[in-house]
Amino acid sequence: MERSLRAGRLATFTFFGLNGFVMGMWIVHIPSVEHRAGIGHAVLGWLLLLLGGGAFVGMQLVGRLTDRFGARRVVPASGVLCSLAVTLPGLATDGWTLGAALLVLGFGNGCLDVSMNTHAVQVERGYRRPVMSAFHAVFSIGGVFAALVGARTLSLGWSAAATLAATSLFGLVISAFAAPALLPPASTRAANPAAARGAAPRTPPRIWALAALAMMLMLCEGVANDWSVLDLREVLDAPPATAAFAYGAFSTAMTVGRLLTDRVAARIGPVAVLRYGASLAALGLTAVVLSPWIPLALCGWAVFGAGLSGCIPQLFSAAGHADQDAAGANVSRVAGLGYIGMLAGPTVIGPLTHLVPLNLTFLLPVAFCAVAAGTARLLEPRDATAAGSAYVHPRPEAGAVPRRELEGDADGR
Repeated sequence: MERSLRAGRLATFTFFGLNGFVMGMWIVHIPSVEHRAGIGHAVLGWLLLLLGGGAFVGMQLVGRLTDRFGARRVVPASGVLCSLAVTLPGLATDGWTLGAALLVLGFGNGCLDVSMNTHAVQVERGYRRPVMSAFHAVFSIGGVFAALVGARTLSLGWSAAATLAATSLFGLVISAFAAPALLPPASTRAANPAAARGAAPRTPPRIWALAALAMMLMLCEGVANDWSVLDLREVLDAPPATAAFAYGAFSTAMTVGRLLTDRVAARIGPVAVLRYGASLAALGLTAVVLSPWIPLALCGWAVFGAGLSGCIPQLFSAAGHADQDAAGANVSRVAGLGYIGMLAGPTVIGPLTHLVPLNLTFLLPVAFCAVAAGTARLLEPRDATAAGSAYVHPRPEAGAVPRRELEGDADGR
């Protein structure tokens, strides 16, 4: 049992890394794809909404499929779909074909996102301690590898079509290799006739509240992705090379923070991780808003990333553990609204810049972080037994972490 659980954890790491790598390879080749399709930035911006729309639809559909058929079946299928779909943008020759390609790619990405997070919840339930944040860190690391590989292939003169096709083949091989190690379903559906018939359960208000928090916090993450570099360029007049470090500081701090969060959550509990993490993020972004100096702004973006790093994984974990038989559906709600928040970052901040300076618009995500810190007790499980969950997040006063024999390093040793 212990060996299969460790293998399942390693397979989950593999799919998270694959997802980050595949989507990172698409991002690296956006300029090349845009040029091949013969479109401008404005048209590309609208077409990227199709990527988000496809992801949202995929998330909502695959949540129930994962609950019904098990993550062991759905995760590899989603990995194959996402890997195949990444080839399509490289083949697009105009805006119409690119839009269709992005819709399919978004759908595949949404399917893989929810199904692999649902399997991560199952792995975490087996370990009986927090392991979710490390999976999200590996997703980020996959994106870093994509940037390195993409930069190399571009320097060698490879076309986007060739590189994305090679990425697709790599994804197919990895999906086939990792699939057998995924855990079999551990469901109590046999005791729940309505669920066994595939009846759609009613989503509890607590899940919608967690989804609302995810939307706010992922909007904050989207703000860093889209506006951190511009903040240093336009507000502090930093050189382009220096301004690029703003996003670098944020993303590096977020990745490192996610590698460390599981151990922190095991000791102080997810409520404290969300409360203090969101508070730290608010403090860091406030420093960015008020800073007249480039070094202080860079530190602020780093603190912002470190604070946010553990928040979203705790929300996904809490949603998945709320009800073992509806884990996929619940994760899809949180991930879906969170994704909308990520996409809303540019839409919300952009118009505000017509009213106030760019740095002052960041007070909105500061307020969202404050709301998350103030409502962190939503992460507390209401009734783990009734929910059918075998895993309960440790409380700060619990002291010891259960099932010591399954403990290991973040790499699964």
